[in-house]
Amino acid sequence: EPAEEPTDDADDADVPAALDFTMTTIDGDAKDLSDYAGKVLLIVNTASQCGYTPQYAGLQTLHDDYEDDGLAVLGFPANNFGGQEPGTDAQIATFCTTNYSVTFDMFSKISVAGADRHAFYDELTSFDGSDVGWNFEKFLIGRDGKVVAHYRSNTAPSDATFVAAIKAELAKEAPATDDDAEDIDTAADTDDD
Repeated sequence: EPAEEPTDDADDADVPAALDFTMTTIDGDAKDLSDYAGKVLLIVNTASQCGYTPQYAGLQTLHDDYEDDGLAVLGFPANNFGGQEPGTDAQIATFCTTNYSVTFDMFSKISVAGADRHAFYDELTSFDGSDVGWNFEKFLIGRDGKVVAHYRSNTAPSDATFVAAIKAELAKEAPATDDDAEDIDTAADTDDD
């Protein structure tokens, strides 16, 4: 299993804990979650053989409807519950594309519960102290990189209250970064007034 640990770069001092991980995409590439800084994230543990598997369609709709507003849906396949995600990453990717035309970011299969739970899910569940209990649980992360809500499997992606929570997070401005401050300083230095 590939190493997927919190990053230790000096530049990461301001990276929120939930984004301070390098994960492996479903295609085998390393992806720093800090690349999503300033976006609203919907983190979902997925499975291909679950009664909730049709939620892939609703998650894709959320991606299609709100990606341009700053939403990133991230799927993390997991085989923790009922052995409902037994496939390889390649099989999972094919399943998602073929059956649900998934284009949102999918990651390599990880453990989201139990003694071998990935450190990323340790961080997510520290939000409310509540373990992931089944497939298709959802964590909403605000633009500031902090977990703001944890939704159980039975919350459909089309649920009005759920969508309203996503919209509320999207309406918030992304926090200023050091790069923004440098841009302001540069603009002030070049001001001819």
